[in-house]
Amino acid sequence: MVGLLAWSLAGCTGFRAAQLYRDGTVDLNAGRHEAALTQLREAARLLPEASEIQNHLGLALAANDQHAEALLAFERAVDLDCDNAAAAENLEAARRRAASLPGSVHELE
Repeated sequence: MVGLLAWSLAGCTGFRAAQLYRDGTVDLNAGRHEAALTQLREAARLLPEASEIQNHLGLALAANDQHAEALLAFERAVDLDCDNAAAAENLEAARRRAASLPGSVHELE
């Protein structure tokens, strides 16, 4: 939540992104995946350099069965902050899932 405070100090856009991140996370945790996705997409649009937002966006995308986009969001989260352990774990899980899907590169080898 320290990041949330820092974002809110970034002006109106940062404050709005922090609100959307908070509300989207609440919706995600409550199982309201579509609402979470809407809010986290907007938060990511407003503050694309926030690793935490990208990570939660990835979770919302995965919860909405948009796994390819989730993988990209997790990659962005780790690219933005290589110390974001949650994003790194989610990225690895998304990569394992992608590798296990029919038609994946690993299946062709």
